[in-house]
Amino acid sequence: MRSADNVDTSALLLEQVNQALQYATPLRIQGANSKAFLGRSVPGEVLDTRGHRGIVSYDPTELVITARCGTPLMELAQVLDKAGQMLACEPPSFGAATVGGMVASGLSGPRRPWSGSLRDFVLGTRVITGHGKHLRFGGEVMKNVAGYDLSRLMAGSYGALGVITEVSLKVLPKPRQSLSISLELDTARALLRLAEWGRQPLPISAACHDGQRLHLRLEGGEGSVMAAHERLGGERLDASFWTRLNEHQLSFFDEGQPLWRLSLPNNTPELELPGEQLIDWGGAQRWLKSDAEASFIRTVVTEVGGHATCYSHGLVDSPFQPLPEALMRYQRSLKQQLDPRGIFNPGRLYAEL
Repeated sequence: MRSADNVDTSALLLEQVNQALQYATPLRIQGANSKAFLGRSVPGEVLDTRGHRGIVSYDPTELVITARCGTPLMELAQVLDKAGQMLACEPPSFGAATVGGMVASGLSGPRRPWSGSLRDFVLGTRVITGHGKHLRFGGEVMKNVAGYDLSRLMAGSYGALGVITEVSLKVLPKPRQSLSISLELDTARALLRLAEWGRQPLPISAACHDGQRLHLRLEGGEGSVMAAHERLGGERLDASFWTRLNEHQLSFFDEGQPLWRLSLPNNTPELELPGEQLIDWGGAQRWLKSDAEASFIRTVVTEVGGHATCYSHGLVDSPFQPLPEALMRYQRSLKQQLDPRGIFNPGRLYAEL
């Protein structure tokens, strides 16, 4: 199938990029700007991708959909829902996200530890590079050629490597049965149970602890879901909880103290940090609201092998965890190869890029 507004406007984006290259004008790439709070402020002329939208191709039997960068994520989700399919990594929309912004930010939702990250579902992309060329990377099949995967490299690049104009994504059927439950457990016991259950064939697809209760989502065949519920017990939980968690609509995310995202190794115990914490991804992702110094938060998180991202815009100069010099050299080299004049979202990830 193809969408009704299937008009290729990539030539206009390419023209704007080439004009920027001619005059060395920095470009601030954005769709709906729903994730402007993430990363550093970017100077330059706005390159708005929302006009380049539409479903290019979708065959539910192939489990692949191709869409242009300006396509609203909610529109894509609706098309998939009609066919009983979904983006299994549950990327948040934050109200108005576009497909291009979804890939550029690389964010995934509650199902991520069990289904994989957004990067794992990117099969191919079309990208305007800093050489003024419109190139295609990857393809539209699940078995791709061997070699360095530039398509997936775009996931989480925050527009620093080029303008994503089109993306092909692997999709999956929706689970036949889904049930959410809530159990009264303190944080320490909840983390121990999650570690234990992670070694067992339980159909868990989301796990969040709010400080008092452990919330679980069970998905799969009806028999396995009902058997798991009977074994684990707990009260039934409204399934909308996971959407509210993913979209930062829970009361925990109300404005107040600065918000941090902590990415941690599996089975990390409770962290001794001031403030309020919300555990997601079965313990691998934790949200922290704290007035503590950034250096202190990052020291504690780094000591257990994790990293911390500040979700409160303008609070720190480096919202993303600073990289070791060796990794930064690789980042600078990659930026030089794909964006030699440094016009794409300069400084969004790091001041050095």
